[in-house]
Amino acid sequence: QVQLVESGGGLVQAGGSLRLSCAASGSIFGINGMGWHRQVPGKQREVVAGITSDGRTNAADSVKDRFTISRDNAKNTVYLQMNSLKPEDTAVYYCAAAIRKTGSNSYSTYWGQGTQVTVSS
Repeated sequence: QVQLVESGGGLVQAGGSLRLSCAASGSIFGINGMGWHRQVPGKQREVVAGITSDGRTNAADSVKDRFTISRDNAKNTVYLQMNSLKPEDTAVYYCAAAIRKTGSNSYSTYWGQGTQVTVSS
């Protein structure tokens, strides 16, 4: 069994900051890419940022100057530091990771349950 558990969401005023965390646990042999997505009701889920196992990052144009993704491989955890938040950043944020389970020879994508981020104007 593999789980991704997110934390750190909440309500913040525009211009404020939040830090999301997502910890993977269970029978994990290895983790490849990790990332964050977000979804607003009625819209498709969109990619926010991603990070490879060796630390290379990418981010959506809408957030790249404000959000920073990082990871701690020893803790199987990925973070999203969100600064200068805007009302349009309001969404449910999901983490995802490509994980190889113990005893498996392939990677599968696992998702967290989502954490709400609300930015008030």
